Amino acid sequence: MVTLLGSPAELTTVGVNEKSTPGDATAGSMKIVSWNINGIRATRVGLKETLDSLDADIICLQETKVTRDLLDEPSAIVEGYNSYFSFSRGRSGYSGVATFCKSSTTPWAAEEGLSGMLCNHTGSIGCYGNTEEFLEEELQSLDQEGRAVLTQHRIRNCEGKEETLTVINVYCPRADPEKPERKTYKLRFYRLLQTRAEAILQKGGHVIILGDVNTSHRPLDHCDPTDLETFEENPGRQWLNQFLGDPVPSQKGDSETGTPPSGGSGRFYDSFRYFHPTQRNAFTCWCSASGARQTNYGTRIDYILGNSELVEREFLDSIIMPEVEGSDHCPVKAVMKCRPIAANKCPPLCTKYLPEFAGRQQKLLQFLMKKENTSGNATEESSELLGSQSSAEGAEISTVRKRGSDKLNGTSRKKNKMGTNIGQGSLLSFFKPDGQKLTVAPEHNPSDVSICKKEDTMPKEYKTAPSAVKYNQPQAAFWKSLLKGPPPPPNCKGHGEPCVLRTVKKAGPNCGRQFYVCARPEGHSTNPQARCNFFLWLTKKAGGED
Repeated sequence: MVTLLGSPAELTTVGVNEKSTPGDATAGSMKIVSWNINGIRATRVGLKETLDSLDADIICLQETKVTRDLLDEPSAIVEGYNSYFSFSRGRSGYSGVATFCKSSTTPWAAEEGLSGMLCNHTGSIGCYGNTEEFLEEELQSLDQEGRAVLTQHRIRNCEGKEETLTVINVYCPRADPEKPERKTYKLRFYRLLQTRAEAILQKGGHVIILGDVNTSHRPLDHCDPTDLETFEENPGRQWLNQFLGDPVPSQKGDSETGTPPSGGSGRFYDSFRYFHPTQRNAFTCWCSASGARQTNYGTRIDYILGNSELVEREFLDSIIMPEVEGSDHCPVKAVMKCRPIAANKCPPLCTKYLPEFAGRQQKLLQFLMKKENTSGNATEESSELLGSQSSAEGAEISTVRKRGSDKLNGTSRKKNKMGTNIGQGSLLSFFKPDGQKLTVAPEHNPSDVSICKKEDTMPKEYKTAPSAVKYNQPQAAFWKSLLKGPPPPPNCKGHGEPCVLRTVKKAGPNCGRQFYVCARPEGHSTNPQARCNFFLWLTKKAGGED
C-alpha cells in the first residue's frame, strides 16, 4: 500500500492493493472514475487528452460550471466518447455534472435529475420510488441545479451472466454555515438520492453512486477532526451512517492493524473503505487558496459507493489518484471484474442529439440565403439574378475596399506626418538638466550638425550632475528610485520568512480589511513545514502595525 506523503512530488496513488498486481486488476476489466473537475472549460489540456489520461470506461465529472448556452462543441462532442450533461437552470457558471462513456460502454438508457420531472423523452431509466414526502415544488428545486445524471448499462459479470448496472453521477450540495436553508436543501437532496437509488436497486440489477458527496464520513477521512462529539453529530455524517453498511473488511486490502469505525446497516458500501478500512491521510479535496495540498491537509468527500453484492463480488479495487492535478479535488477510481455490453445506439439524452450539435438548429445565415427554384427556367432566372447580385455586390465590395484602403492610407499619411514632428519630448526629458535640452531645428536646417556638437561642449558640472546620472541608469531602476513602493512585509515569527498579504472577504465588520499571515501552506499544527499562527492586521496608514 502506498502512503500519501506531504511533499507534492511524493503524492502517489493511494489505496493500491498489494496482493493484486496492476495487470491482474486492469486486464479485461471495467474501470470507472469520478472527479470534481472544477470547471470543464478550464482544463490545462484538451478535454479528450484529459479523459484519455484517466484511463476509464465511464468518467463522471462534477462541478462542470457550464450551462447549455455556454456549452461548446469541443466539450460536448469528444471523439471516442458519448456524453450526458445536466445543467444548472438558475445560475450561470455554477454546479453541473457530466458523464462520458467510451463507445465500448455506451449506455442503454440515460436520464437527468433524480425526481423524474426533467424526463421528457423515451429511453429513461424510471424507478423513482415513493416521493410522497416531497412537494412538487421541492422536487423541481432539487433538480434545478444540475446535480445528477443517471446512465444505465448492461454488464457481463464474473460468472458470465448479463446484468444491469445503473451509475448515478451526483454533485451533492454544500451546507453553507451562513445560509441555514442550504443545510436543509442538502439533507433533502440526500433523502431524494437514497429514495431513487434504493428504488432502482429494488427492481433488480446493481447501482453505483459516485461523485462529490460534500461530507467526510469518519474522523479517518478528515485532516483535523478536533471535536469528535461534534464531528459525529453532523447531519450529513448521520445520513451516511444509516445509508452505508458496515462490511467485513476485505482480505485483499490493507495489512495495517486496527479496527475500522463501525458503520450502519445500509445496502451500500464505501468501496474505498471496503478495501482500505484503516488507510490514513487518504484525502480527495484540499483548499487551493491556502496551498493545503502541499501538506496534504484535506478531506475525503469524493466517493464511489456500490450496493453490497456488487462490491463484494465484482470490485477488484478502489483507489484515490492525488497525483492528478488541475482541480481542488483529485479523481477516485474503481476497477471491476465485469465487462460492459455496449448499446447499438446512444439514448436520447446524449449530447450529440442536441439541436445545436445535431445540425438541426437553423442559423441566421440560412435565413439570408435565396432558395433555389425547382423549374429550369426559374433556375436560370435565379442564377442570372444571383449573378447580377453577385456582380453588384462585388462592385460594392471593391468600392468599399478601395475607400477603406484610401481611408487607411490617409490615416497612415497622417500618422507619418505626426511622426515627422519630433518636437514633443518624452516624460524623461523633464528630468534632464537644462543644459541637455536641445532645440529641434527644421528638417533641412544645416545647423543640425552644430546643434549636435553642442552636447560635447556642455559644461563638465552638468555631465556629472546627479540627475544626469539617474537618467543614464536603466529606466526600471530610475522609476524605482523616484516612486517609492509599499513597505516590505513583516517576517513571521515561526519561520522568520516574509508574510503574504490577504484580504477578508467574509461578510462582517472586518470585510475588506487586509492582514499579514505566514506564507507557507496550511497544514496540521504538528507539521513544522506548515503555516505558523502568525497574524497581523494592516493599518490604513502606510503599512503600519496595529
